[in-house]
Amino acid sequence: MTKQPITASDLFRIITLEDPRLSPDGKWIAFTRVQPDSFENNYTRNIWIVPVSGGEPIQITRGNKDSSPAWSPDSTRIAFQSGRIDGKSQIFVIPITAPGGDARPITRMLNGATNPSWSPDGKRIAFLSAASADERAREDADQDEKNIPPKDKLEAKQRQERWQQEDQKRLDPYPVWRIPYRTGTTFIGERFAHIYVIDAVSEKAAPRRLTDREAHHEPPTWSPDGAWIYTASQLDPALDEPNRQSAIFRIRAEDGHIEPLTGEESTAFAPIPSPDGKWIAFTRFPRENNIPVTERITRLSIIPAEGGAVRDLNLPLDASVQSLAWTPDNHLVFSAHWHGNAPIYKVSPEGELEKLAEGRFRASFLDANDLGAAVVISTPECPPELHFLPFGDQLQQVTQFNRAFGESVNIQPTHEIWVDSPEGHRIHAWYLLPPDYEEGKQYPLALNIHGGPHVMWSTAEPSMFLEWQFHAARGYVVLAINPRGSDGYGESYLRAIHEDWGDTAMRDIMTCVDHMLSLGFVDPERLAITGGSYGGYMVAWIIAHTHRFKAAVAQRGVYNLLSFYGTSDVPSLISGEFAAEPWEDPQKFWKHSPLAYAHNIKTPLLIEHAEQDYRVPIEQGEQLFAYVHRSGGTVKMLRYPREGHEKSRSGEPAHRVDRLTHMVEWFDLYCMNNQ
Repeated sequence: MTKQPITASDLFRIITLEDPRLSPDGKWIAFTRVQPDSFENNYTRNIWIVPVSGGEPIQITRGNKDSSPAWSPDSTRIAFQSGRIDGKSQIFVIPITAPGGDARPITRMLNGATNPSWSPDGKRIAFLSAASADERAREDADQDEKNIPPKDKLEAKQRQERWQQEDQKRLDPYPVWRIPYRTGTTFIGERFAHIYVIDAVSEKAAPRRLTDREAHHEPPTWSPDGAWIYTASQLDPALDEPNRQSAIFRIRAEDGHIEPLTGEESTAFAPIPSPDGKWIAFTRFPRENNIPVTERITRLSIIPAEGGAVRDLNLPLDASVQSLAWTPDNHLVFSAHWHGNAPIYKVSPEGELEKLAEGRFRASFLDANDLGAAVVISTPECPPELHFLPFGDQLQQVTQFNRAFGESVNIQPTHEIWVDSPEGHRIHAWYLLPPDYEEGKQYPLALNIHGGPHVMWSTAEPSMFLEWQFHAARGYVVLAINPRGSDGYGESYLRAIHEDWGDTAMRDIMTCVDHMLSLGFVDPERLAITGGSYGGYMVAWIIAHTHRFKAAVAQRGVYNLLSFYGTSDVPSLISGEFAAEPWEDPQKFWKHSPLAYAHNIKTPLLIEHAEQDYRVPIEQGEQLFAYVHRSGGTVKMLRYPREGHEKSRSGEPAHRVDRLTHMVEWFDLYCMNNQ
């Protein structure tokens, strides 16, 4: 078979996997299979299962809007969330003895239902559903008609239309009383995600709400004895930015009595009880001056189930934790960020560490049992596939969804390099060569910069696989870097850009660019640069301080720290990173804003931004466009409707393809067409 160059439209051929869940009997792995749909300009999501020992995967659901599988304790049923009826997610249950058969809806929540979790006895399911104070009051008074099944389809349709009309009136005008009031691509409103419990057997059961705080709750998990439900939620509902002052709570399943298990010392997420019921594992960030410190490694922490002292288990590694799960013998399996990869470890509650697997891979989802761990793994040569890691053995791939795609296209190998900086530290980077690379010939460079600012890019970065391969296929040497400020190199490296986002990282980035030029196959007159979010910040910062690049694409970037603070859903990110509030030192914030130097930008610049980006609002891109345009620079802006900050990763597939196409065409205009 003659292999073809990768194109932007190959996005529609790449399958990704999410949420691996091992069945309690240890025989199966359930997971969500995701594929872009060109006809619907959306994604199909369905639940599949595959034998742990290997074999052909079996499709269990066909609703195309199905996710979050959860096994019943007896391994005979799977609960999942689905928007198959009216686009609003509800909880369904399907027997695995009838794959592809009828799934039974067990919720009919007005505002939808997500994240099912089975009780240990298999009789109840806990889930999340949003509700306002008024809606909760009607529930408590048993006056909520959403708990009464409609008589027929006509009544259901009339109810839905009336509810939508009432919603529109309720939010016109839209009330704002705290920050954030919008996030993702939507306004938050007065509804909060609450925990409900419903009978998993009866077809006429009504849900019972356990929470009543004016705060969002994370997905529920049950204690092994079924007496408690664990969640994370805002410690003080009156404060701004709930995700940045989150604590671990336990809720008594019988009556909804709620107790915090952690306090203000950290921001804590995703509690998971140990199988013996003694410990709660979770991830957390320390807090300093009431601000979560994102410049610190993510802690893997445990706490006694009834509350007490917190113990951090990953500090000896000096590495952040990404995914974790308990084993039946009360150990934790987790993946860590380290040098652009994701080694997998096992640790006891006493802190005894064992490395289970390492290599050039990225682990994005993980579950475990007494035999091993189910992990979604991506490599430099392959998009995500499901693997099983038997304890004491090697990773074993159990799905091959992307095999045909990989065999039909040219996939360029990744070359890993370490570059010594003049300041005495080592910088980790990697590059790809064009498929038609000829020794002695020089090629244009496409430099990619990550966001965060404290994420870690990997040689096996699943979100960048297509983009890097596409750039290479179009004739570019692709360079990606983890400069200072990146995760995966220890906490001191992570904190190196504190109060200095621009200059410190720029020195590392340009050191790597100069190293690439010294290798002889990059044309110094054809350098292109791109990055998103903080990467967009760095694009604007760099081209405002040097004219070495011939083309630039700045994506959804932060360009004015002062206005970002007032419009983003995470203002304390800036307060923490720059150790001040904007009104305390506005000149400091302006000094570190690329916009302050934008009049110096003469590199042809393409700005792309999403109109519903509430993490980095589009006013950031609008200001950069105005400054560069009015000061005589060459600049163009692309505005993507309906999209948010995750457009490049999970936006409309057509927009994702369009973004890649415009980016390379802009590079070509200034780095190819003038040769």
